[in-house]
Amino acid sequence: MEHTISAYEHELRDLAGRIARMGGFAEHLVNDSITALTRLDVNLAHRVIADDARLDTLQREAEELAILIIARRQPMASDLREIVAAMRISSDLERVGDLAKNIAKRVIAINGAVVQKRLIVGVEHLAEIALEQLKDVLDSFTNRDDSKAAAVRQRDEEIDALYTSLFRELLTYMMEDPRNISQCTHLLFCAKNIERIGDHATNIAETVHYSVTGHAFELERPKSDSTSLESIQP
Repeated sequence: MEHTISAYEHELRDLAGRIARMGGFAEHLVNDSITALTRLDVNLAHRVIADDARLDTLQREAEELAILIIARRQPMASDLREIVAAMRISSDLERVGDLAKNIAKRVIAINGAVVQKRLIVGVEHLAEIALEQLKDVLDSFTNRDDSKAAAVRQRDEEIDALYTSLFRELLTYMMEDPRNISQCTHLLFCAKNIERIGDHATNIAETVHYSVTGHAFELERPKSDSTSLESIQP
């Protein structure tokens, strides 16, 4: 019996470790995609696209392990919440990798064109905040820190506000000079992908809260993004 409990605890630690590794790799992909964008480094962009497949594999492996634990151990209460949370978080991290890959594809689409520094500063700042959110929420998962998860969720509104401001700024540059349209369109789509990374960090924060407390947040998620890319063609 003692051996069985020890093996079960080892499986839970293994699952948590896999999610932590996924999180670190997702952070790496996002950071590299932003570096590729700011430097217009096409080679780095290609590496991000190729490396995303590894994150997909890690997600499948984590999900398979979670399902195996549920089938074998029939966990209840907090253990079951922890396993379900791991599955949800692995899915969010896989999507973060996809969004990093989307940014890398935009770098390739820019195709070596010169992008004015003033146009890209806002995107860099938005990415810094999103990466901070991602790091903090992964720390909250590792440490089962509900207060840190709640802080990440609350800060999502800041990312939305920054994105809205950046959206309007880039549209202004496009109206001022038609030569900016192509550059700004690519940057707008990069910014939207970064804003979505922030959304996934918030998803993870809500999952951590549920895992730790057994309850969803009582208040609706704060949102302030009032922009749309529907009228802009890639």
